[in-house]
Amino acid sequence: MQTQCPPIRHPAVADPNVIFSELFGEHRDRLYRFVLRHIGDSTEAEELAQQAFVEAARTFEQFRGESQLSTWLYGIAMNLVRNHLSRAPSRLYRFEDESALEATPCLQANPEQQCHMNQLMVLLQTELDGLMPEMREVLLLVAMDDMSYEDAAALLSVPIGTVRSRVSRARSHLRTRLQARGAQLPF
Repeated sequence: MQTQCPPIRHPAVADPNVIFSELFGEHRDRLYRFVLRHIGDSTEAEELAQQAFVEAARTFEQFRGESQLSTWLYGIAMNLVRNHLSRAPSRLYRFEDESALEATPCLQANPEQQCHMNQLMVLLQTELDGLMPEMREVLLLVAMDDMSYEDAAALLSVPIGTVRSRVSRARSHLRTRLQARGAQLPF
């Protein structure tokens, strides 16, 4: 358990060794966590925290008391963190070799698959345009707009059986026409 240190005295009336001991005792753990949060490496965070304390002890006579001592100390630490990160971009980013890509799935189609899908969509649009308007309208409502058969029937003012029959005939017609044109269907 950490003991509470007395407040740090102004540099004019304090011994630098005592100041450093008090500063270190009061802020050691919090400053370490502050630095660690910014750089993510415990060993380097410990080194930077120590550097911040050394710098604070070295320049304590320049502390004007216009802010809290902790604010001044954390400002020193933040400057050290910034310098540390700017000097070593590898510490900002974790660099991986190409083997990391092997375990990363590609969510997009490769160029060949994309070309095939584009050609299929052109064929599909051509064949949709060739359907009778009543069949096309019902198929688009049910398949594209995700409307239920009941809602499509109500919207078009036709019996539900008519909607089912038109959707079935439209799908069958499209499948036959697309296969006749050499399309390999994913459904």
